[in-house]
Amino acid sequence: MSGSVQSRREARTRPRPRLSLGAGHTVALLFATIAACVTLWPVYQSREFIVLVGAAFALGAVIAVGGALFRWPAWLVILVTLAGFLVTGVPLAVPGRAVDGLWPSVPGLVDLLAASALSWKQLVTIVLPVGSYQTLLVPALILVLASTVIGLSTALRARTPELAVIAPGMLFVAGIALGPAVDFFPLLSGLGFFLTVLVWLLWMRHERRDSALRLAAGVLDAPSRPAQAARGDSLHATAPAVLSATAILLTAASIGALAAVAVPAQADRDVLRTRVQQPFDPLDYSSPLSEFRSYLQPARADEPLLEVEGLPRGGRLRLAALDTYDGIVYSVGDSGTRSVSGAFTRLPYRLDQSVVAGEQTTLSVTVEGYTGVWVPGSGQLEQIDFRGSTSVARSDSFYYNDAGASAAVISGLTRGDRYVSESVTPLPVADLEALRPGSAVQPPLGLVPDRLVQALDGYARGDDAPGVRLRDALDGLARDGYVSHGIASDEPISRSGHGADRITQLFTDVPMIGDQEQYAVAAALMARQIGFPARVVVGFAPDPGRTGAVQVTGADMSAWIEVQSSEGAWVTIDPTPIRRDIPRNQPDEPTIVSRPQSVLPPPAVDTPQQRDPEPAERTVEEPAVGLSPLLAFLLAAATVAGWTLLGLAVALSPFLFVVAAKARRRRLRRTRPDPRDRMSGGWHEFVDAAADSGIELPVRATRLELAGTVSGSIRGTHAHVLAVAVDRALFSPDTTSRADSDAAWGAVDHLRRQLMEGKSRWERLRAFLSVRSFGRYSGGRRTKEGQRS
Repeated sequence: MSGSVQSRREARTRPRPRLSLGAGHTVALLFATIAACVTLWPVYQSREFIVLVGAAFALGAVIAVGGALFRWPAWLVILVTLAGFLVTGVPLAVPGRAVDGLWPSVPGLVDLLAASALSWKQLVTIVLPVGSYQTLLVPALILVLASTVIGLSTALRARTPELAVIAPGMLFVAGIALGPAVDFFPLLSGLGFFLTVLVWLLWMRHERRDSALRLAAGVLDAPSRPAQAARGDSLHATAPAVLSATAILLTAASIGALAAVAVPAQADRDVLRTRVQQPFDPLDYSSPLSEFRSYLQPARADEPLLEVEGLPRGGRLRLAALDTYDGIVYSVGDSGTRSVSGAFTRLPYRLDQSVVAGEQTTLSVTVEGYTGVWVPGSGQLEQIDFRGSTSVARSDSFYYNDAGASAAVISGLTRGDRYVSESVTPLPVADLEALRPGSAVQPPLGLVPDRLVQALDGYARGDDAPGVRLRDALDGLARDGYVSHGIASDEPISRSGHGADRITQLFTDVPMIGDQEQYAVAAALMARQIGFPARVVVGFAPDPGRTGAVQVTGADMSAWIEVQSSEGAWVTIDPTPIRRDIPRNQPDEPTIVSRPQSVLPPPAVDTPQQRDPEPAERTVEEPAVGLSPLLAFLLAAATVAGWTLLGLAVALSPFLFVVAAKARRRRLRRTRPDPRDRMSGGWHEFVDAAADSGIELPVRATRLELAGTVSGSIRGTHAHVLAVAVDRALFSPDTTSRADSDAAWGAVDHLRRQLMEGKSRWERLRAFLSVRSFGRYSGGRRTKEGQRS
């Protein structure tokens, strides 16, 4: 209790910050905040975010400066900050709920308070950038406001103002954690923030030293010529220290930057959005391709499912893109490999599809008989706007995957739902021969039927270009295949499904009979075998002759494939053969049965050779012998050790630089050819050791005065004797011998050991790595009288 009372009493009696000091900290924190907010820019990328950062910093600075001037306790600063958050939060972070864009409203305050707890998860489960979508600016407001109030209050009121850099540092880290998995200029943003904080820390060190000198001179209340002289001495003595510290830190930063460039990251960032379980997982639902035949049943074939306006002539409505095949079912995404096609996130106000070459499409869709989680659309979605009484519920449960151009609502679409979507529909490609495979990474195929591989070898030559092979494979399917759903009484039997057994049957039966379900899967597997990234798309293909408002029925259900070209575009291909009369099943080719000829058994002497071939007869197809476990362990250990040593070298480079600089300085001083210069260098080495050990030394003092100051911290008169000897060597007309300089350096070594006596290991290490002596040394500076100081 007495401790807290004493702390409050010290806080009240602590002097208020000077105007120049407060202004300096405010400006420094402003630049640090801007540098830290660079990591948040990929999340928002909007004008509202820029306005929010500026307003939140201004509000936080006013609160922090007011708390320092009027000496508010911590709880009052917190209350004022919360009040400012409530007053400005709605117009800044929830602008859609603000009255006239400036004043908070009751619904806006409710959304603001709810978003303070809920918007964090929403922010990491949505497609970036989010702009000012709903209440997703609230996390940015909280981070910037809290960082400003804490950082500036610490800089103005704490005994150690250097701790203020932690606040923008946490803001910088938070921006990375909430940001995308892809780096956003990591080297430039990291170096920019590092240099900003470095300049701030060096300025604080200079201010601390200047204040200490003014206190020592007793001129705080009456600035005069001595005070100005003290400030000049402080600046002159601080400049070398600032330059040396800057050189050390810049060296470390350069080494780190070179390492980052030479050894770039091999994987995306592991941030929060890659760790958070997405609310919509397509694997929780059955594959849309498995429900293909259900739409073609008589009860649903003629049922109106959707009414669509704005669909281009020959356009298609896609439900989902499937890229994972395990030999049983084609599905969306793969949990085992974390396929990008299976990662669905919230859609903000708009997606930028400017890089997609295609036709701008605006669809107006009214749901009639269709039900399900998949949202019909066309091409790469830019924006979707739900209408009607269910618009809010559908918008809140809408998720989108841009890699597969697939959309879904968790609550599911039902009769009466309406929405308007804007998208870019890729242009068709007429010449398949010129296609070259793209670079998209897809989950590995689980099982490819042997009969499909054999058919592909029969359709296309292995030495042709990939585009030519793809064209020939599709021509082969069109030539040999016939379409039948196997539902009507006059249709040949055609079993549903697209597992490996059904695809094998497709290429075994004569004639080849199937529908879009089987042909799309067969074509996608063939394209994958050729080398193209390929996927199956399930959706609706209305009659190309319809115009105006198109009524989509169950009979319009279809499936097709998309292959990626070397330009990154996904090309739509319909592999289903045209409808034509199906010939009757051809009987199997008769097998000619004849009596086999008598075959003489092989000679007995050859039998052992056939059973026991020579070990040298190995085929090149045998797997190579792997490394022995011991050698593999040693290689792995060496790799880990090498990277560990590299990391330690980068981390310890500033300290190694200090050690090397001190060793070189000591060697140059001790090996000077003139004995008098050697003795002068020995004195400077002793003074530097005293400064590094933490002894406060006056800036302008004679050697005897310095020796008297140091003698207060060590026992004996050795410092006084050394000062007299150096003065005699420098100012006496007598000749100084090499023995005299060696004796002086012996005294220096003895005094350095005395300085370390009684100190802990940590204090010795701190003195060993201290850079204070680089600010003390002024061997090249002369006094007004022309003598060396």
